[in-house]
Amino acid sequence: MSLENFWFLVITILFIGYFVLEGFDFGVGMLMPILGRTHTGGDAQVAPDAPEADPDTRRRVLLNTIGPVWDGNEVWLLTAGGALFAAFGGWYATMFTAFYLPLLIILVGLIVRVCAIEWRGKINDPRWRMWCDVGIGLGSWIPALLWGVAFANVVRGLPIDADAQYTGGFFNLLNPYALLGGATTLLAFLTHGAVFLGMKTTGVLQRDAMDLAAKLAIPTAVVAAVFLLWTQFSYGSGWTWIAVIAAALAAVGMVVATSLRREGLAFAATSVAIIGTVATLFGSLFPDVLPSTTDEAYNLTVANTSSSHYTLTIMTWAAAFITPVVIGYQAWSYWVFRQRISTAQIPAHTGLPSLKVNAGVDSRR
Repeated sequence: MSLENFWFLVITILFIGYFVLEGFDFGVGMLMPILGRTHTGGDAQVAPDAPEADPDTRRRVLLNTIGPVWDGNEVWLLTAGGALFAAFGGWYATMFTAFYLPLLIILVGLIVRVCAIEWRGKINDPRWRMWCDVGIGLGSWIPALLWGVAFANVVRGLPIDADAQYTGGFFNLLNPYALLGGATTLLAFLTHGAVFLGMKTTGVLQRDAMDLAAKLAIPTAVVAAVFLLWTQFSYGSGWTWIAVIAAALAAVGMVVATSLRREGLAFAATSVAIIGTVATLFGSLFPDVLPSTTDEAYNLTVANTSSSHYTLTIMTWAAAFITPVVIGYQAWSYWVFRQRISTAQIPAHTGLPSLKVNAGVDSRR
């Protein structure tokens, strides 16, 4: 395998890792206003923590399930972007030019989400927490949708001229295939997040999460199936059927596992479905990295966008030493924080009291 092909494979694996790990983070953020409400039904014997499950406590449980790992999951995106820039500069330049506005919106959403997660508990004020929850929600819904739109457009191709310049506009990116890709990632991350919460919580909250996962599983599987078949018949190759079939079988497993409330199997199924979907997209691209809809002669490929052999060699040696350390540390973090969380484990707020100025008089609450 040439170094160019090897680094295309590495970038594929990095984006797979990002979507599997950050996918459930996005799912948790999107589900906070849905699962963060007081449970109105259920059996107290099945759910002993029901009396404590007020909305704010439930939302704090949801946030604590990803608290120790969400920032580490984002490292996969930083690494993928850095590898893309270093290994395939031409691909990086044209793609980021074409997706300037969508990627800017994603970046702003991620920044807002980071700030909201970090600052939510700093001030003990319901209004403060409400606006932080809005930031977490927007910073989860927007990237979950736009990542699918972006990668679907990469597979479909863009209007690129002989100078590798993007000649289309923003609305050129909002085509039916790309919007279906956005719906696929959005639903996949929602279901992935609900199943993750089923693994990480107890009592009423766990049951609510798995009930929601079971409701989401069928529409997610249907939308993903349509998107994958469209991708395969329009852009795929012979071997990408392997990834499509793997994703399809995993989607069926997801539906069955969520209906049986087997959260561990369901999480494995949603993870494999996401892996199969990303593998199908990147496999459909290769050996192109960004097809041109203007003229096939203008296609950006692994060969004509890669860095020098010397650069790729240095990158390979650096990755060989650093990657095992990073993966080992992240695996250790998941192992340490593997326990389930219940509402009974959430302590009282320790944030600073809010400061109100009323008629020129400061009053703390």
